[in-house]
This record gives sequence, C-alpha cells and structure tokens, in this order.
Amino acid sequence: MAETPETAIRPTRQEDYPEWYQQVIRAADLAEPSDVRGCMVIKPWGYAIWENIQRVLDRKFKETGHENAYFPLFIPLSFLQKEAEHVEG
Repeated sequence: MAETPETAIRPTRQEDYPEWYQQVIRAADLAEPSDVRGCMVIKPWGYAIWENIQRVLDRKFKETGHENAYFPLFIPLSFLQKEAEHVEG
C-alpha cells in the first residue's frame, strides 16, 4: 500500500475538504477572514483570480444569451451602529 505524501496543510483534502480549502486560501494569501461572519476580505491575488473567473463566465453568458446580475452585500445593522458610534467619537 502506497503511503500518503506528507503535506504542509492539515487536514488533507480527503479528510476535511472545507477546512483544507480555507487553509489553502490562507496559505496562498488569497483572502483572510473578515469581522463580518461568513465573509472574507479578498486580497490582490485572490481578486485577480476572481476577475479572470468573471471575464470567462461573462463571455460564456453572453454567448448563450444570458445576463449577469449583482446582488448587494447585506451588512448587519450592528456593524453600522458600531461604525456610527466610532464616527461620533
């Protein structure tokens, strides 16, 4: 039986894919966690990848007669209130 090669990221993809994916994103410095639960800050290399994905998909959508749509990010009211308190002093 062949041994599984040692990797720098634990767990392995086979053991826990969601955690492995998060570790890869962080190790590649593509994004980092945000203070907003469930969101990440996309860094320059990560954003460049996102722009390439958008460009390819946009071309495919237009070729098939589909249109893009954009849905705004919802920001929790508590974050807006915290920011308002910060601005007020």
